[in-house]
Amino acid sequence: MFTVLDLNSLSSNNMQRVFFSNLILMVLLNLLVKPIALFGIDATVQNRVGPESYGLYFSLLNLSVLFNTLLDLGINNFTTKNLAQDPEKIKKYFGKVFSFRLVLFTVYSAFTFGLALFLGYSGKPLYLLSFLILNQFLVLSIAYLRSHFAGFHFFKTDAFISILDRFLLILVGGIWLFTSLAPSQIKIEEFIWIQTFCYATSLIVGLALLLKHIERPYLKWDFSFGMDLVKKSWPYALLIVLMLLYTRIDGVMLERIHPNGAYEAGVYAQGFRLLDALFMFGMIFAGLLFPIFSRQLKTSLSVVLDLVKASANLLLGGTVIIIFVTVFNAELILGWIYVDITDAIGPFQFLMLGFFPIGMNFIFGTLLTANGDLKILNSISAIGIIANITINLILIPIYGALGAAIATFGTQGVTAIAQFLFCVYKFNIPKKAIGILKLAGLAAGLFALSIWLENSSYLILLQIIVGSILIFGLSLIDVHALKKLILSSNKIK
Repeated sequence: MFTVLDLNSLSSNNMQRVFFSNLILMVLLNLLVKPIALFGIDATVQNRVGPESYGLYFSLLNLSVLFNTLLDLGINNFTTKNLAQDPEKIKKYFGKVFSFRLVLFTVYSAFTFGLALFLGYSGKPLYLLSFLILNQFLVLSIAYLRSHFAGFHFFKTDAFISILDRFLLILVGGIWLFTSLAPSQIKIEEFIWIQTFCYATSLIVGLALLLKHIERPYLKWDFSFGMDLVKKSWPYALLIVLMLLYTRIDGVMLERIHPNGAYEAGVYAQGFRLLDALFMFGMIFAGLLFPIFSRQLKTSLSVVLDLVKASANLLLGGTVIIIFVTVFNAELILGWIYVDITDAIGPFQFLMLGFFPIGMNFIFGTLLTANGDLKILNSISAIGIIANITINLILIPIYGALGAAIATFGTQGVTAIAQFLFCVYKFNIPKKAIGILKLAGLAAGLFALSIWLENSSYLILLQIIVGSILIFGLSLIDVHALKKLILSSNKIK
């Protein structure tokens, strides 16, 4: 039986304990499952089918993702925000919303197929795209279920559903790739079919769990309800579209405009995979922060700012360590995963540098979204799209995957700085340089270590150890606060 947390009654310290205790659970579950799915299954598929075949899949996957918000129109974020604030009202809408999503699926499918035809895809790519379109519907439907769990603050259930499809992929994909039942030559379409099965199973399980806590839904089309929902949620939808365009369009542009596009997209995918894995963990932060920010912004800004500081120190401090580990050991890390890495090192390094501004977006972008400042976020994202497409058009024909990675790094940096500065202005965040200086001190210490021991076989281990010491030594993580968190987190019901 689930217990709904009364977050309005929690103090700043208790709020942080709720956040971090659930964060630990989410991170542990995702650490156990998602890296295995990405590097054990997904990367093995790329090694087996080759960069060209996987590059085509990667391009089509990005194409299916670009406008998947047509499946959602911001409904998920709208549901999480409003369910956190008014659980009894929003949970009655499930049946009507799901019926509306079926209509949106038709619109999304027609639009994406039309875009694919416009870009020159035909034959087998369109066949593969049809399953990827179905997969996006399943993924966004799972996300819709999870928006209810997050809004109700059923964080443990949300954590379970968040990894279920990847867990199933490990089981089914492992049998397909590594047992006596494995085919002698695998095909990329088989991988897509397995993903479809895993997503569909996860959706069924999530729906069964949610039905215990909402009124029994009936599929019913209500045009006026659908239009009213679009009016309320379209700013969220626009934000998602704009953000996806400047984060996912690289793979499509690579495959379409470079002379050796499929290969370059495959090379880019090699570097992007680890960034994608880290992005998932950043999304855990955002997923937990969003409903808490949404509720606390109505009651206590001081609690929100304390949580912003604590989560930013933890996420960005860890991000700095990750960047130094991956950038200075790029060849070694990629060599653990792939067979041919010659052309992937440079793109990988620039993509990993972009993880710091992505980490900033997880904190400050989430805060602005929860506060309803979608106009400014959409404006920032629109600038990001223009910058990203412009840089890609210039660099991709010449530098291929490296050019796309540089475009991603630059775009993420511009949008992160803009979001941070607006948060400082909007919420009167104290203009103290101490936090920036601490992160700069962490980066300086790791840089000196990395240059000094650049060719050492123990560099990764030493970077992690020294980085962890510096994080605590610079008080990016308060040891006493962490001790209190561990001792008292299980007291929060």
